[in-house]
Amino acid sequence: MNLSGKRLVSTGVLLIGFAILGGFVLFSSETDLEQEAQAEPMAEPMNDSTPVKKESERKGNRLLQETSPYLLQHAYNPVDWYPWGKEAFEKAKKENKPIFLSIGYSACHWCHVMEHESFENEKIAEYMNEHFICIKVDREERPDVDQIYMNAVVAMTGHGGWPMSVFLKPDLKPFLGGTYWPPQASRGMPGFTDILNLVHNAWENRQDEIVKAGDELTRAVQEMSVPTSGLGVPLKTELLKKAMETLLQAADRQEGGFGNAPKFPHAMDLRLLLRLSERFESAEAREIALLTFDKMAYGGMYDQLGGGFHRYSTDARWLAPHFEKMLYDNALLGSAYLEAWQLTQNPEYERIVRETLDYVLREMVDASGGFYSTQDADSEGVEGKFFVWSLAEIETELGAEDAKLFAACYDVSKQGNWEHQNILNRPQAWDEVAQEQGFSLEELEQQMASAREKLYIAREKRIHPGRDEKILAAWNGLMIATFAQAGRALGEEKYTEAAKRGADFVWNEMRTEEGRLFHSWKEGDARINGFLDDYTNVLDAFTEVYQSTGDVIYLERANELATSLREHFLDKEEGGFFYTSNDHEQLIARPKESQDNATPSGNSMAVTGLLKLSRITGNIELEEIAWKTLESMSGQFRQSTMASGQSLIGLDFHLGPTFELVLVSPKDTTELDSMLSDFYQRFAPNTVVVTHQDGADTPKVLQDVLQGKKATGGEITLYQCEHGSCQKPVHGTDGVKAVLEGL
Repeated sequence: MNLSGKRLVSTGVLLIGFAILGGFVLFSSETDLEQEAQAEPMAEPMNDSTPVKKESERKGNRLLQETSPYLLQHAYNPVDWYPWGKEAFEKAKKENKPIFLSIGYSACHWCHVMEHESFENEKIAEYMNEHFICIKVDREERPDVDQIYMNAVVAMTGHGGWPMSVFLKPDLKPFLGGTYWPPQASRGMPGFTDILNLVHNAWENRQDEIVKAGDELTRAVQEMSVPTSGLGVPLKTELLKKAMETLLQAADRQEGGFGNAPKFPHAMDLRLLLRLSERFESAEAREIALLTFDKMAYGGMYDQLGGGFHRYSTDARWLAPHFEKMLYDNALLGSAYLEAWQLTQNPEYERIVRETLDYVLREMVDASGGFYSTQDADSEGVEGKFFVWSLAEIETELGAEDAKLFAACYDVSKQGNWEHQNILNRPQAWDEVAQEQGFSLEELEQQMASAREKLYIAREKRIHPGRDEKILAAWNGLMIATFAQAGRALGEEKYTEAAKRGADFVWNEMRTEEGRLFHSWKEGDARINGFLDDYTNVLDAFTEVYQSTGDVIYLERANELATSLREHFLDKEEGGFFYTSNDHEQLIARPKESQDNATPSGNSMAVTGLLKLSRITGNIELEEIAWKTLESMSGQFRQSTMASGQSLIGLDFHLGPTFELVLVSPKDTTELDSMLSDFYQRFAPNTVVVTHQDGADTPKVLQDVLQGKKATGGEITLYQCEHGSCQKPVHGTDGVKAVLEGL
């Protein structure tokens, strides 16, 4: 179907369906695509049976010099891959060839599939090398590049994902893109070989039309890079209430979560619901949030043996996950479950927090203190193989009788619950199982604890999934904050210590000589200018580490990061922050990321971190910047509520009531530590805590907040303030306890 000359454009956003070329070619069926691909077929058709050379027989490509595990996975592909950089760009311009840009990440299952099917195929690689300049990008290492070209793919196809496959002109403007393509047309998808043929033919014969298409798509990407303006949306409590109603309308009241399969955790939205359930005294909001926490914790998305969460569930009832484990998911969900525990005191939520953080400490921490990025979904080339069980395997490890009881508790059967294997999950309440099996609940829990330990030991003997050991500042910021919060709430020193080590690692190992952050670190090599979320997530983490330790050095570091934000990222005219710094590599767009995805947006975390830092230090300028950032994003709060959870958490914090609690103690801090331990176990998200010992030097960063505040009569004294305006101080153990318990 040749739609030559037809442009599918609406209000500046390209709606190209699936394709471009020849004015624009819309492939509505495999037949249409096959007809377009006839002009110059490859010398030999490709198919899955084409022999693939062993890695030891291949010559390595340029990716051998990279540190990214994802790029190194492709270092022995026969494709002549380039890393993102001038060498590839200049070659494309010199030879007037289009660029094929492939973006993915190391734990991505379908990235591995496309590599095996196409990028390891000698004939496909030969065609790619002859007609294209091929660039490989790790989306976790270059989120700026990923953002821009994902916007292009979404504009063209209406959806995005990884692996992302984009064709660019030598000036880096995109003109065609998609996600995973099989080597040959199948399952309603066009074949990668057909697309390569079609793009090459169009480049040779209709290049002027491709140039026009690339220019138009680039304009659309530039427009998509700017967040929706305020549009007169007032930032008031009513906006939060509307957001709560929107979340409740989207909620699955049977299985928890939002919408249908696939289901993502939506950690920011769940944390927002907890806050709004308290603000508006909404039992419904609380019930939906807690239902979701329960369903995720007892489903297959949670690793029932080793702790920690997989990335998302492919089904609506949280059974079958994509098995990769991402650092950011476990950071965000760890924090969310911690708040659910603070609100309810449900010991199951505390268990999930501890198991998740213990998993991270056990498997995701570098000796230097930084946190690794991901664990793969695949082991031995099979998705989920490390995590699933047959009934026979469980019987071998536990014996027939114990295996029968375990199977009743964890949904194990001979036929399996997923691809003839079993994903461990808990669909039935254990008090019901105990009654059916003739045990007390306590006896059942003890037996299951013993069984889990045996199976975990057995599982450890399996070949583990691969691990991406690069350390990203942004994701480390999320994890550091969670460890700091958990350390003080649970009274667990090892979590506080992990937060401190992680924070010190980022500060000491991931900064330039000028004090700017790097984005990525691996094996002693820190690289790539830090992005907005690197700065904002680490800034927020430092405010949390300060509150957990009382060590003012973390506030000083947070202040330095705030200064860098203002100097290098702030949009002084429109408000908000650009994703890249003002001295970053120039790309085809400079995005202002405002919508949450799997992680909070950089702008939403700027609001979060700057508001906390402002309240802790008394720096009103930071609060004004945060408020203007919220105003710059307010248009999306109603239009895209479920992409605004973290920003709305920031709005909830700002609208308050939000308290600065300044506690001045005499030299003996034993009573203070005890009172704060009790306070931190409660759900009080809109508070910040500043502690000071009477008579000690006043740190410069806290001069405004501590001015005139002393330990009255040699006793612990509490100053409860809001926006710097303080109530009458309360002193003495009983008085301070009473105030803290009333908040």
